[in-house]
Amino acid sequence: MKNKYLYIFLMVFLMSACTDEFADINLNPNEPTAVPPSVIFPYAMREGIDRMHGHRTRLERLGLDGGMLWVQYLARNQYTNEGDTYNPDASMRNNNWAGFFNESIINFQKVIDATGDPANEFFNENYMSAAMVMRAYMFSIITDTWGAIPYTEALDGAAGNLAPAYDSQEAIYASMLANLKTASETFDISGSAITGDNLFGGDILRWQKFANSLRLRLANRQAAKKPSESAAIFSEIMGNPTAYPIFTNNDDFALLYHEGRLNDNNNNAWNEIMVVDGREDWSISQTLVDAMTDGAGNAMDSRLTVYAEPVTAGPMAGLYDGAINGLPESIASVYINTASRPGQWFSRETAPVCLMTFSELQFILAEATLAGTYTGGLSASEYLELAITASFDQYELTVPDGYFADKIADKGTIMTEKWKALFGQGLEAWTEFRRTGFPILPDADPRAIFENDGEVPTRLRYPESEYSLNGSNVAAGAALNGGADNKLTPLWWAE
Repeated sequence: MKNKYLYIFLMVFLMSACTDEFADINLNPNEPTAVPPSVIFPYAMREGIDRMHGHRTRLERLGLDGGMLWVQYLARNQYTNEGDTYNPDASMRNNNWAGFFNESIINFQKVIDATGDPANEFFNENYMSAAMVMRAYMFSIITDTWGAIPYTEALDGAAGNLAPAYDSQEAIYASMLANLKTASETFDISGSAITGDNLFGGDILRWQKFANSLRLRLANRQAAKKPSESAAIFSEIMGNPTAYPIFTNNDDFALLYHEGRLNDNNNNAWNEIMVVDGREDWSISQTLVDAMTDGAGNAMDSRLTVYAEPVTAGPMAGLYDGAINGLPESIASVYINTASRPGQWFSRETAPVCLMTFSELQFILAEATLAGTYTGGLSASEYLELAITASFDQYELTVPDGYFADKIADKGTIMTEKWKALFGQGLEAWTEFRRTGFPILPDADPRAIFENDGEVPTRLRYPESEYSLNGSNVAAGAALNGGADNKLTPLWWAE
């Protein structure tokens, strides 16, 4: 039986063999050589983030053919059954499950093991802490996609456990939050440097800020189920910014930058698909266009000029128009020539992938303040204005005059504005939609062929390999989700 969780590290060598780091490794044909963290760590980050962003391989684009479609940022005009009709292909489930565990989780754990042991030649507590942050980040993506997952036993394959038990989301969240706190407290600004860091360039303070900001994201997500625990986390972090620094401006983004085509392994996946391969399968959704234009194709929200390209031909040329989600391909194909395409800011070679932004953190604080999870800071309205302003500013845009005039800081407004700001972060927007029910999506077009009872998927079913090779544990895991093992059962944090 193939071990699905403990990936043979030969892939690390194959995928990274051309990197400069290997020139410095002294290979001895008679002795195995440990792979340095500076090789494993960026590989694990790149592969995992690429999956949640888009991925260049068909049927592995969880972010692009999952989240971006399900919250109606984009609509497909070809192969509409690959996500846009709410029935993701089994290969998407299988490939991403295996990829997240095999390419990322196991490699982050390898870095933690190598850098956290004082007896190891790679001992470096800052490196260990950064890997802990990324392990928590990637586990959050996995559990927020499937629900209960192998967690405590996920990496026990080396000990012979090829059928790991599943943990509940509640237990996983408690562990992730505890690990992020430990990581934040272990970082040493004056300590050892991190090499091979393609997220923050070795800046330890920015890693610490990311750890605490991510901890606030997860605490806010579970707040309806764990109100006192989440309130305590907000109080601890917000009450002691010296010990627990967070993002303070738009320079504190968690962005993975791409190097472009000069380094094919680190080209932006959207560029690889939409520009290099010339795929025109994705149009801007009419839902997003309706939310950001005046109804006649003029961008009333200037962020749309970044998110989308104007229509190039026909009566809407020079304006913005969208495609309808969920249509059969025979109807949807007309939008190839008549709807706006994703903006070049997102499809250029070096476009970064956002893991978390300063704007998102301000939306979190606005929601937490409104709910009473956090007290003692600004008002919910003030945080909302900061969040919207930061969203415009990150694209070097200015908030239009009068934009705040009708913005009442209630749950619907906060979450709808957050949806607008999260464009490009399809999985995060999908998770927030499933948690809160916002934004309110329009009624389906009568020609649409949505599956899943016409409902946005609440989760993915487990990969087929789990049902065949780990049957009793996957059944127990599905039961932990509190409903049928389908795409309609709400996850633990749903409000």
